[in-house]
Amino acid sequence: MRQNSERDREFYDFVAGRRGKLLKTARLLTGGDIYLAEDLVQHVLTKLYVSWSSFKRADNPDGYLRRVLVNAMTDERRRRWRMFERSVPALPDLPASEHVAVDEPELAQALRELPPKMRAAIVFRFYHQLDVAETAEALGVSQGTVKSQTARALDKLRAALLRTDTYHSQGAHR
Repeated sequence: MRQNSERDREFYDFVAGRRGKLLKTARLLTGGDIYLAEDLVQHVLTKLYVSWSSFKRADNPDGYLRRVLVNAMTDERRRRWRMFERSVPALPDLPASEHVAVDEPELAQALRELPPKMRAAIVFRFYHQLDVAETAEALGVSQGTVKSQTARALDKLRAALLRTDTYHSQGAHR
């Protein structure tokens, strides 16, 4: 019984220190969908709890978390029931302090338009400031794939943000 208590305390301390950043990453990976982000984080933390003793010995715990998060996102996108579920902007019983916002709504929309792996490449390279090798490890792809996905994603983001900027500037002159 003592061992479980110690394990639970260690896990709790770890989660308390990392949950916010993990949620922010999940929010970026989902293109701003807080509800899907919460589901992904819960899934990752459940997997982490089950494998806690192995995880504690890992050389790169943050890398492990990123990889599990990307895998969870990929699995979630494949679930058929998800296509029929509709998110709402805010739950009435959720305090505003629980929301982790993507600061720019235009950026959130542009991120949503990217395929999940491209979005993940952008989040890991620019939000987490991982190098190409670390991003490749997190995504389970080659470094060349990371480079090409990142370049394509940046092109798509630029185009989407320019469309948004053009739309707003045209609306402002009417």
